[in-house]
Amino acid sequence: METNLIVEGFKFMGLGMGTVFIFLVIMIASMNLMSIVIHKFFPESKPEINPSVAPQQNNKKVVAAISAAITHHRQG
Repeated sequence: METNLIVEGFKFMGLGMGTVFIFLVIMIASMNLMSIVIHKFFPESKPEINPSVAPQQNNKKVVAAISAAITHHRQG
């Protein structure tokens, strides 16, 4: 009986690729299930917004820093 090595090679390649594909499908499904369970039992807490801090003060500093960076970039 003659065995064709090319056909055998394709059989082994298909078996290996199929095994890896099945493993990855199972891994992705288990990670999604784990994510659902974790988010159900341990939800993320939303940060509380403190209305006493004025956002205008922070914006002035950010605008000044951006302006200085643009000026520095244009000079150099």
